[in-house]
Amino acid sequence: MTATAADIAKLRRMIAESTSATYSDDVLKAVIETYPTIDAAGNSPLLKDGTVNSAWAATYDLAAAAAHIWLEKAAALAGNFDFNADGASYQRSQAYINAVAQSRIWNARRKPGTLTLQVEPKPPADLTGEEIMYGLGSWTINL
Repeated sequence: MTATAADIAKLRRMIAESTSATYSDDVLKAVIETYPTIDAAGNSPLLKDGTVNSAWAATYDLAAAAAHIWLEKAAALAGNFDFNADGASYQRSQAYINAVAQSRIWNARRKPGTLTLQVEPKPPADLTGEEIMYGLGSWTINL
């Protein structure tokens, strides 16, 4: 499943890029698809064995994609510097500061992620849940 034209259009609004002069639709689509999320039915994009989940409805975190692009824009502006010339003051570093601020704003709006932990080596099967939880016996699990 891939990002839709609506996803790309929404991301363009989020990153203030109304044309494809800087970011083509293919580039934005690739960035969007870097941030898949769990769909409305609770299906993960990948199964536990790492294969693609065919039941997953393509759902992406556009706020994470926007933060990614704004940080990329900030990197392009990092070389800008302030200077005075002919009695005028040029504050070119403000563009960098604003791009970083936008990246932070969109990062704050990201969807919560999930993390699956797997204990290795696996505890013996004869331990009960309480023994595992409280570290009784020879196994202690620190979370």
